Amino acid sequence: MKINVVGRRIDVTDDLKGWFEKKLSKFDKFFRDDAVAHITLRRERGKEILELTITSGGTFYRSEQEDSTFQNALDEAMEAIERQIRKNKTRLEKRLREGAFLPDAASPTETVEEEGEFKIRVKEFPIKPMSPEEAILQMNLLEHSFYVFINDETGDTNVVYKRKDNNYGLIVPSDEE
Repeated sequence: MKINVVGRRIDVTDDLKGWFEKKLSKFDKFFRDDAVAHITLRRERGKEILELTITSGGTFYRSEQEDSTFQNALDEAMEAIERQIRKNKTRLEKRLREGAFLPDAASPTETVEEEGEFKIRVKEFPIKPMSPEEAILQMNLLEHSFYVFINDETGDTNVVYKRKDNNYGLIVPSDEE
């Protein structure tokens, strides 16, 4: 697995990078060699926040954790991603490394109830061209956490969403896979 570590307004030491590589080697049993882990580190209000995103086979696995140290936050993020994988193992088996779920003496015997069928509620609504600012206004008026719209400048379908830090995000389509 390839690992990218980025610090937002902090320096990332080689020791910390090495520690991350050692800890993330635990995921080698799940992911193929083409997997990429992105770790973003930042400090806010005395807390250390770690975002861990793993991309493998076109599927994203993500966790954001805050703790007193980046090491503790990484442990929590890894546990969260492993729970996500185990909870959805039937759906993910084709995308993960073959044999990822064979019994392993070194792994804990934690039982995680696998998620059943997805219950999908279909909702239809007209999508009209608008600016991202107008879409945010519409989202807030509806009291939703996200809003799908057609960007009037690009003609692409975009999504605006409210972030945990009360800022807004914009999701745009990418040509990359």
